[in-house]
Amino acid sequence: MKIEFVDVNETRKNVRVEIPSLVVDAEIDRVARRYSQTARVPGFRPGKTPPRVIRQRFKDQILHDVAHDLVPRAVDEALRERGVEAIDTPDVRDVTIEEGQPLTFTAVFDTVPAFDPGEYSTIALTRPSSRVEEEAVTLALERLRVRAARYEPVEGRAIESGDTLVVDLARDDKGQVDTRESVSIELGSKANPPGFDEPLMGLTTGATKTFQIRYPSDYAISELANAEVTYTVTVRAIKTRVLPNLDDELAKDLGDFATLDALRSRVREDLEHEARHASEREIRAELMKQLAARVPFEVPISLVERDMDRRLEEFGRRLMEQKIDPSQAGIDWAAFRESQREVAREAVGAALALDQVARRERIEATDEEIEQEVGRFAERMGRAPAVVRAQLEKEGGFSRVRAGLRREKSIDFLMARATISGAL
Repeated sequence: MKIEFVDVNETRKNVRVEIPSLVVDAEIDRVARRYSQTARVPGFRPGKTPPRVIRQRFKDQILHDVAHDLVPRAVDEALRERGVEAIDTPDVRDVTIEEGQPLTFTAVFDTVPAFDPGEYSTIALTRPSSRVEEEAVTLALERLRVRAARYEPVEGRAIESGDTLVVDLARDDKGQVDTRESVSIELGSKANPPGFDEPLMGLTTGATKTFQIRYPSDYAISELANAEVTYTVTVRAIKTRVLPNLDDELAKDLGDFATLDALRSRVREDLEHEARHASEREIRAELMKQLAARVPFEVPISLVERDMDRRLEEFGRRLMEQKIDPSQAGIDWAAFRESQREVAREAVGAALALDQVARRERIEATDEEIEQEVGRFAERMGRAPAVVRAQLEKEGGFSRVRAGLRREKSIDFLMARATISGAL
């Protein structure tokens, strides 16, 4: 077998393979014999069709089966001979096969060469402060106060800014009418269409008004950008928001707090907990950025594309969790995916650096750690660990769990050796 490697770049390789005609013809004979045992050909009894007829009648299928059998084995042999490992299934192209001729093809694949991730102590990180100022506590208490507000009906006056309305709403967009009843609308909310609030000012309960809105050309929902939409609104009720006093009674209403001071202490604890986690996320992100910069080659494009697809899927999942249909969200998905390219490239680079650290330092996830991680998966999913374990085995997911844990342990290893300054 002739093998010729071409280095496209440090991670992408082409291998041109030629399988001798003797090997190809022997495989054609084997496959043809298999066909002759099962093929039904008019004029011949099963198993008695001459080989010549079988080869003529099923030529394309036989050649396809031969290539399907020989090509993967040849690719594996070529990679073993070169001592390289493909990070994904090689892309096989330009297959030519004919009886009496060598089988030739080209396989394109990505690989990751070994590299030196550098001296760990030269990783310099700054830990952000997790201090919580009193102003932040006050703002959090005010948000709790707003959430605890009650809405009281308004009698004897027209709509004013800040009111909450209960309306019947019809939206006419180029003849497509969407009608909804008893919709609550808070005037002044950022969720309202631009220019929606002003036509409602001065209306009273029972009034109906029809008006048009021209959406700006740079509106976030592309389907509505520069569109003119007609709204018909019937006011069913006007309500005003009444905020409770920030006192001991509010604290008792919000939970097991005897006083406002007790509530304030709990709010501070929660904010400090969140601030510590935010600080850890920031310092971790900085570590990943520095690791990505230590990769001395352009990361494989196949891994970048895969990470971009993953981010796209995760974003779609988050929309569905918020009861938003991704297909109706007005998002340019191709543009969104492309916008993730740089962050995906950095994430892939950091992951490759972590894998290199794990190999150098012989960092591995133990079976016990994997079982614990499966248990945490099961708990988050609300399923039995045995069920999750069976699913991972079926999908080949244990390798991903192992790789993820190995990278997390590598992060802990590096954090313990990096130079970290700033608040604790």
